Amino acid sequence: MSESKIALVTGSSSGIGLGIARRLAAHGYGIMLHGLVSAEEGRALAESIAAEFGIRTSFSPADLRDSAAIAGLVQQCVDDLGSVDVLVNNAGIQYTESLHDFPEQKWNDIIAINLSSVFFAMKAAIPHMRNSGWGRVINIASVHGLVASAQKSAYCAAKHGVVGLTKVAAMENANDGVTVNAICPGWVETDLVKPQIEAIADAKGIGYEAARAELVGAKQPMATMTQTEMLGALAVFLCSDEASTMTGTALPVDGAWTAQ
Repeated sequence: MSESKIALVTGSSSGIGLGIARRLAAHGYGIMLHGLVSAEEGRALAESIAAEFGIRTSFSPADLRDSAAIAGLVQQCVDDLGSVDVLVNNAGIQYTESLHDFPEQKWNDIIAINLSSVFFAMKAAIPHMRNSGWGRVINIASVHGLVASAQKSAYCAAKHGVVGLTKVAAMENANDGVTVNAICPGWVETDLVKPQIEAIADAKGIGYEAARAELVGAKQPMATMTQTEMLGALAVFLCSDEASTMTGTALPVDGAWTAQ
């Protein structure tokens, strides 16, 4: 795939999004980065990736709770880099609490960022893809888009919504050169998970590796975390010609979590 293809990856200043952005960059895609870091940090990251992989990059700190800001993010990608050929809706937030005590503002924020932003980003980007006759949308849902866990009402509602939205968009664009798929990760090794592992290790007086296996194994038969680079490799495949008839799928990468 040549650099002429441009990928917009939301929530790509760290974690899963950064792993996907880097893997796409390694395959020659220009990258529109996005994240909740300062403009200076974002530009520095974009420049670093551009230098490392020899591609074009740009950065935006757009607030994904604002539909106008999302439309502006897509337009900035087109203005700065020339097109938006691949859209990876990755940005997400989490909050856990029982349903009857769940704060209203937390519900609103999670639905806005984890679900509504996916809709508004596709609404803005897909017309560009249809006009060019080629496009790939990859929505990062979750295992919680397929099954539920207690105290995650907003997150599960949003991620189930992402899976349903993915199917609708896939059907509507099935004959226009645009595929739309969802990736549903289980446990992924990112900096956000480390405090949970360390808390288990401290509470039970066990080592970090044993604590990680206990955390993951409580849900997944395979007590091994997915690496962000693995999700990036799957994203690259979904963008390939070999995946041109794969659309409307929700692909678990979850160590057999949803096989139970």
